[in-house]
Amino acid sequence: MAESIELSESVRLEREGDVALVIVNNPPVNALSWHVRQGLFDGMNQAVESGAKAIVVICDGRTFIAGADISEFGGSVPKAASLQEVQSAMEDAPVPVIAAIHGTALGGGLEVALCAHYRVAVDSAKFGLPEVNLGLLPGAGGTQRLPRLVGVAKALEMMTTGRHISSGEAEEGGLVDDVVEGGPEELKVAAIAFADKAIAESLPLVRVRDRNELVEAHKGDDQIFADFRKAIARKTRGFLAPEYNIRCIEAAVNEPFEDGLKTEGKLFMELMTGPQSAAQRYYFFAERAANKIPDIAKDTPLIDVQKVGVLGAGTMGGGITMNFVNVGIPVTIVERDQESLDKGLAVVRKNYERSRSTTAEQVEERMALITGSTSKQDFADCDMVIEAVFEDMDLKQSIFRELDEICKPGALLASNTSALDVNKIADATSRPESVIGMHFFSPANVMKLLENVRGDKSSDSVVATTMAIGKKIKKVSVMVGVCPGFVGNRMLFMRGAEAERMLMEGATPAQIDSVLFDFGFPMGPFSMSDLAGLDIGWKEAESSSSTIREILCENGRRGQKNGRGYYTYDAETRAATPDPEVEQFIKDFAISKGHEQREVTDQEILERLLYPMVNEGAKILEEKIAIRGSDIDVVWVNGYGWPVYRGGPMHWADSVGLAEIVSKIEEYSSSLGGKHWELSPLLKQLAADGGQLQTHVG
Repeated sequence: MAESIELSESVRLEREGDVALVIVNNPPVNALSWHVRQGLFDGMNQAVESGAKAIVVICDGRTFIAGADISEFGGSVPKAASLQEVQSAMEDAPVPVIAAIHGTALGGGLEVALCAHYRVAVDSAKFGLPEVNLGLLPGAGGTQRLPRLVGVAKALEMMTTGRHISSGEAEEGGLVDDVVEGGPEELKVAAIAFADKAIAESLPLVRVRDRNELVEAHKGDDQIFADFRKAIARKTRGFLAPEYNIRCIEAAVNEPFEDGLKTEGKLFMELMTGPQSAAQRYYFFAERAANKIPDIAKDTPLIDVQKVGVLGAGTMGGGITMNFVNVGIPVTIVERDQESLDKGLAVVRKNYERSRSTTAEQVEERMALITGSTSKQDFADCDMVIEAVFEDMDLKQSIFRELDEICKPGALLASNTSALDVNKIADATSRPESVIGMHFFSPANVMKLLENVRGDKSSDSVVATTMAIGKKIKKVSVMVGVCPGFVGNRMLFMRGAEAERMLMEGATPAQIDSVLFDFGFPMGPFSMSDLAGLDIGWKEAESSSSTIREILCENGRRGQKNGRGYYTYDAETRAATPDPEVEQFIKDFAISKGHEQREVTDQEILERLLYPMVNEGAKILEEKIAIRGSDIDVVWVNGYGWPVYRGGPMHWADSVGLAEIVSKIEEYSSSLGGKHWELSPLLKQLAADGGQLQTHVG
């Protein structure tokens, strides 16, 4: 049996012949806690002192070092070896150091592995530097070592997306030296064999920091960086971290290694102490907190969902269906007639065929999991049925009466309503405890948010199952209560009311949209209306020029679909151009209604669009419609395009200052009036007490 020496509470040293094994055991993910760093540092030194001729760094449990210990960020921790000291001990060791990787080597974990002379991995391992997703960059030499190993182009892509790559891709790119099939045991055997080979063949001690050929090939080559910035500009608009990652790789190309490390350190600290990373790190924890429903026990029994029914094969129903078959759950989809059913299924197939990530074989596998029908009776054996029909209370109640008769006892009955009273829908059945809202966002196969709506009588099992199913189909789920519009749309209504009002006062659609676009939203309310179609719900026979939307529709302006809405659209590029004709329509209508025209500043537009949302969010918390302030932020980031680098409306309001917002709301309430300007007592109290919306629990 191998000799074992405990180096710290999470690291031990063992010996296999001439090979020393430094073994990390810090469940659940072997994070780089202070005692891990100290153990690794001592392990390197003691292994060398003991006469070992090679060293293997390997981990117990389900993964290699998965990253930093985030709980230590900003906290007080015992004095221990720094990560840089650990890396130097590995890199400068006088004998070969081999990192043996299973599970994931992410962030600081990969930065540690990059300081070994060689890397061996199991075929299921994943590698990545995902710091960009927390508004950061790799701060322990990763920006300087990765491009030296995989090349500039690959490093740019990995670091600006945070994407995890497979062992096969890592081996092909030069990140790992050997890949072995199997699990941790096979990895240990292979790593020791590699170490023995390194000893027998006197393999060189390859320090990644000294491998300059791949970066020197691009020295002075500004074009590769210019082209890359252009390629990602749209996707990364507003974010600082992707640009800072690029600058670090530029430093790796154009500066000596030590100078590059200094550049990395300087830019890392700028991000770490800046508002964007603070917002993104806050959001990271907010999304995880949203999964926790305080009054639902962890051991609450779940409904075993083996088969799902979806009523409606339109845009929403088809998209909802895709979510389930994507994870192998069969779906029975029902439409009122065969023609509508065939049309819906054809759209689902087309969506799959257009997807670059879906192979022809996968398309057929997924379509085979869908059973089309024109009879609701086919829901009889489904464990869960989701209704996705037109937003009409009478229609939905009628459908749920039918489902109540058809579906088996214990089946979960969900409505994909975006604003209607889930309690009234549930009351149409004899089993209101089985009914819940599941508000998918369009397109349902793409949008991440699932706003689950808990009825007054929804059972604990139904609530817990809905959250678990959301996770299974890879949605970001948030549980909310019943009120008109729930959380997201209720707040959106406030923004929409002020946008319409400011049009009457002299602001243009383009000005209002550009303020939100510059704030970080993908588009503003009028661009969104054009995208959806101005004629949705519009009836020509009943139109009376009583709103701007009616006037635009009456003048043949239907939005992007016919190239003319609030904007005119280029037939080829779909680029939007403000239209003087529309601005004149708005001005004439406003004057006819007695509204004075004036110049509205961008700052006023921002305040009047966002402050009523913050106010409404506080009312939602007051009424316990949202469980916590951070849940509201998760809804807005995932469902409505709120920029994650601003954290969400509650986090953003806290960063602006609640006292400042309260003062402005009181001003606007006095000058403008309107129910949405009535100040939330909770907001007023938090501002007075120095409290925060983002941490408030409803």
